[in-house]
Amino acid sequence: MAETTGGRDPRANNFGSLRLLFAGLVILAHAPELVDGNRSRELLTQVFGTLSLGEIAVDGFFLVSGYLITASYRAKRSFGDYLARRALRIYPAFVVASLLCIAVVAPLGGGNLAAASPLETLLRLSLLLMPVVPGAFAELPYPLLNGSMWTIPCEFGCYLLLGLVGTARALRRRGRYLGLLGGLGSLLALRWLFLPVGHPGDTLGSLSEMIRLTFVFCCGGAFRLFADRIAYTRRGATRAALLLLPLMFSRPLAEPAFAILGGYLIFWFAFAVRPTALSRATAQVDPSYGLYLYAWPVQNLLVARIPGISPWTVAALALAAAIPLGLLSWYLIERPMLRFRPGPGGARPEPGAISAAAPALGA
Repeated sequence: MAETTGGRDPRANNFGSLRLLFAGLVILAHAPELVDGNRSRELLTQVFGTLSLGEIAVDGFFLVSGYLITASYRAKRSFGDYLARRALRIYPAFVVASLLCIAVVAPLGGGNLAAASPLETLLRLSLLLMPVVPGAFAELPYPLLNGSMWTIPCEFGCYLLLGLVGTARALRRRGRYLGLLGGLGSLLALRWLFLPVGHPGDTLGSLSEMIRLTFVFCCGGAFRLFADRIAYTRRGATRAALLLLPLMFSRPLAEPAFAILGGYLIFWFAFAVRPTALSRATAQVDPSYGLYLYAWPVQNLLVARIPGISPWTVAALALAAAIPLGLLSWYLIERPMLRFRPGPGGARPEPGAISAAAPALGA
């Protein structure tokens, strides 16, 4: 098991394994809630009573995304170049998945396509909001066509924020960046005191989750900006895990603790552990975004069509169905769009990748 610092060649990493792990954890976490709306049966919630496996996975996506997108921004030719790359990575697969949810999933889930507003649909697509068809999955605990998509506008919002931070030269002056991170930490504390936690479906809940995920994304960026000062070692990983474990039982502290200590563990595994066979296999093939986009509608269809199905059967079947869909999304939509990226070598995927929950969703 090799050990290294943050300066290791970014192409020799375990980000491929991490992306697929996070996507799988989201599916596993969603399964009990989608069956009966009871989150208490979720595995990690039973242990800590704070963060679920899904929240851990989404935080992991945003930590990785913050790291990789910060590196991508610093290598950009212009802000327009940066924004075009981000839009091409996020929008095409999102739009296709949304339209498939509307045209195929909604009718199977009891939705009334005639009642869907084309203008609202177009607006939601442009803003990266989850699709809506009246009546779809109306009898289920979560009557949403694709509830996982709520993280996508958060991800793209973080991209825009990073662009503003970079324009203000805060990515080249680390003191300014730490000031930004401290401000976001203060907002995270205020969020805990005054905003609903874990309910992104309403206005205040969406604001609450945006604060949380922006803080996590910027923590990932900090790991990139301070890569020359961070050594990823077994001893460091052991200490981080031992410190993180008791903090995971504290509702106010679990989130920042995972962003910092869990972030260290994630990047230690990414850079200091010899790349796994799965990571090598996914170095040029990344089905994680598609897997994330298609798992929820598959799970809700299973719950709607098979009364009494167990959560674990839902998770297993959804994973088996969503992996091929993720591969199709990669080969038919995401990889071809890489050819349209501005700059030399546009057809070559950039090293690393994701958004989820969210995604990191591609570098």
